[in-house]
Formats: sequence, C-alpha cells, structure tokens
Amino acid sequence: MTINLPFTPELFAVSRRIIWFEDPETALKNPTRFIAYAMRYATHPDMQIIRRFVDDDALRNTLRNAPPGIIDPRSWAYWHVRLGILQIPPLPERSFV
Repeated sequence: MTINLPFTPELFAVSRRIIWFEDPETALKNPTRFIAYAMRYATHPDMQIIRRFVDDDALRNTLRNAPPGIIDPRSWAYWHVRLGILQIPPLPERSFV
C-alpha cells in the first residue's frame, strides 16, 4: 500500500510540531515514518487534520511497518485497539548486526 501525503499548509504545520527536527517536506516524503511520529506525538486536533488524508488502512499499514523506536508502548497499544487489532504484537525493535 502506497501512502501519499499532500504538501498542504495544514500538514506542514502539523509536521513542524511533531517532527520538529526536520523540515516538513522531508518529513512528509516518508509517510509511514510521519504517521508513526503522529501516532506518538500528535494532538487530537493534529490527528483530525492528518485523518483528512489518511484512512484506517493507512494507519494499520503504518503499525505493520513502523520504524523501531518511534511509537511508545502506550501509543502502540492505543492505536492497535483503536483500529480493532486486539492481538497486539510486540513493538518493533532495533537490531544491531
């Protein structure tokens, strides 16, 4: 599933709040990573903006492909339950090879 996020002023503003350490264009070019950060740091009004462009399938896809170290355990559990996924898998982990 390919997720494309438009470069809108609203998403740029949300991006500046939740991924404050990089420019919005860079953040929005990696939608899975952006949504993972949103699942952790976005406020309810931020998520209302994001949800205009992202459906439940995109959120589920993000959970399946979340980069390790972004989503905290509480948010991980919340989003799984919120999306009807009651068998919550372990958080993604970084591997050191």
